Amino acid sequence: MMAAAPLKRRYVATVFAGSFLLFLVQPMIARMVLPRLGGAPAVWNSAMLVYQTLLLGGYFYAHWLGRFAPRRQALIHIGAFALAALTLPIALIGATPAADANSFIWVPWLLLVSVGPLFLVVSAQAPLMQRWYAESSGGDPYPLYSASNFGSFLGLICYPLLVEPLLPVASQSLAWSLGYGLLALLVAACAFRLPRGAAVSVRPAAPPVPRRRLVSWIGLAAIPSGLMLSTTLLLTTDIVAMPLLWVLPLGLYLLSFSIAFASDRRASIQIVRIAPIVLLIAACGVFAEATAFPWVMAAVALIGLFAISVALHSKLFDRRPDPSQLTIFYLSMSVGGAIGGLFCALVAPMLFDWTYEHPLLLLAAALAIPLASPFDRLRRLWGEPSRSRSATRLGVVAILLLILVGQGLFGQGLFNVPKSLALSLAGAYVLLTIGVVAIGNRALFTVALAGIMLSLGGWDKLGLSSAPGKMTRSFFGIYSIIPIDGNARMLAHGTTAHGIQNLGSPQRERMATSYYANLSGIGSAMRAAPKMFPAGARIGVVGLGAGTLACYAKPGQSWIFYEIDPEVVAIARDPAKFTFLERCLPAVPVAIGDARLTLQNRPAGRTDLLVIDAFSSDSVPMHLLTLEAFDVYRGHLANNGLLMVHISNRYLDLRPVVAAAAAAQGWQARVRTYHPSAGDRADHASASIWVALSPDPATITALEADRSVAWRRLDPTAGFRPWTDDHASILPIMGRAN
Repeated sequence: MMAAAPLKRRYVATVFAGSFLLFLVQPMIARMVLPRLGGAPAVWNSAMLVYQTLLLGGYFYAHWLGRFAPRRQALIHIGAFALAALTLPIALIGATPAADANSFIWVPWLLLVSVGPLFLVVSAQAPLMQRWYAESSGGDPYPLYSASNFGSFLGLICYPLLVEPLLPVASQSLAWSLGYGLLALLVAACAFRLPRGAAVSVRPAAPPVPRRRLVSWIGLAAIPSGLMLSTTLLLTTDIVAMPLLWVLPLGLYLLSFSIAFASDRRASIQIVRIAPIVLLIAACGVFAEATAFPWVMAAVALIGLFAISVALHSKLFDRRPDPSQLTIFYLSMSVGGAIGGLFCALVAPMLFDWTYEHPLLLLAAALAIPLASPFDRLRRLWGEPSRSRSATRLGVVAILLLILVGQGLFGQGLFNVPKSLALSLAGAYVLLTIGVVAIGNRALFTVALAGIMLSLGGWDKLGLSSAPGKMTRSFFGIYSIIPIDGNARMLAHGTTAHGIQNLGSPQRERMATSYYANLSGIGSAMRAAPKMFPAGARIGVVGLGAGTLACYAKPGQSWIFYEIDPEVVAIARDPAKFTFLERCLPAVPVAIGDARLTLQNRPAGRTDLLVIDAFSSDSVPMHLLTLEAFDVYRGHLANNGLLMVHISNRYLDLRPVVAAAAAAQGWQARVRTYHPSAGDRADHASASIWVALSPDPATITALEADRSVAWRRLDPTAGFRPWTDDHASILPIMGRAN
């Protein structure tokens, strides 16, 4: 038999390589999906649901193989490797969704058919190699799971930092295929050392796993899995809908397994001790306004996810069974992961109009994580049943009173304590203190956690949800209609405005606001359109929002909007919400579907002014800024047409991207950076950056004729490569906010 150390290294290398490939392919496939589906956070969550389902299938397959002798397992598994290899190189199938396709169903189907066989075979490595290791050496196999998840973590991190910036998609697929071949060789090397004949019994067989223990394994795995997805949605709604940021929650989730299942228990023990306090802090930011300190809020959410995941996965490790039941243990964990994914990706969007799954999962974590008070006196108090029950009742009453006072429910009458920000913050601070004291008392700790979230924005969010039509959730986002100072209302996607309408008179309701103000880049283009295209401009707008641009329409012009989300169309057409369309273009056609695909299917050269306004939040659909996308726009425009691209963004400077595409296409390009005056801001005008492009220099000259608006040349950035469907990276433009 092979020496213990070299044998362990061989299995560690095999498990590491399989997991590295498994989680390298996730952001790679998400990148391939962009040209067809865009960058909505729900696309990533749907992809994660598919991965978790396939992981469940792989773990079930590994468990099923356990009924055979070791050498028979090896033959079957290597045969499965060979069959799955027939689908290489890894790529998406050629299908595209119909305009009325249900995205919650269609996206998982696309991914399942495209990568299912390869993902299923590779996902079986972690449990199967651990079983083979135990059968070959008799050693403890569970620490190998730490190496598996560390490999997964590195695969995720390597993709945005190395693979995506350096390799085009076609080369990525080829490199992954070569890695798959290397993994097959490593699996064969491990199989070669398996014992002949019947499976080796390394220790007496353990009794069957009780059903209650199976349920606990599933539950402990489901909570962090769901929390990882809900954290992803919370973050990416208002940061950047790209794999670079989407992989962070998943990466930390995987890293938590590496710490929780490591042979050295010191790190996990320390994290488990502080996890309740981290959970309380994370609860403070769930409903808080994130625009002032977005990166602080993101860090709090990510640290909370990591600490909770380590705590729950450590609890799983402590409850691990005998190695003879290893595969049923991992199968149960995979079932839990799939349940968490199913809840967040499919069930929650149908039940909730906001990401309420996130606070619910935090409460579930409070009910499951280890709770041990750091204070001796409190440990004794919570250990005495009668005193603990009395303290719990008093604590719950105090929490309820603090919540009511903080919401101003005693603002009249005898008490006269009106609602105020200072009062809410003071109440939250007291609740946080109660939460720390309650560590060790699960019921009181959970109630305190709920109280913190309700006090710091939870009640306001619930109030918005309870008002009919004020909040809507779809596959592409969560939309809220928010009143502003009593004289306007805003359509918001998370904390990003997608349109503001002034109220008070028909004239005010027709005013162009936010990014579309009269002196903005698009305002200048719309005012110049009748002179540039006197025969009646044909205008197309990608991105409907609240419909603000419709009020620039002039008699004789023909307009069409392109919008990917039917919910946005319903909001813009509802006069109880916004009246831009009703007052200015009540019968305007709206084409539903991904704009790039829709434009490709329309007659060429039929548009004089095309507006690309898919960038009014910080979620940037990369596929709308590639050379292939600009080819589509050029084919759609008349020879003297004008293309207007909105690139306002808090975290990315998109000017080099558009400039590089313009230079590659030979277009004239100008940029307009607008900073509204105090008077314009009072009418809800917003700062914006618009780029004007045309293949005809005369069109740009006509646009610049208006001396009240300053346009600047948009020159390419030295060394910046244009984005293509095959190769693009946001790394060069991060941290260069407009």
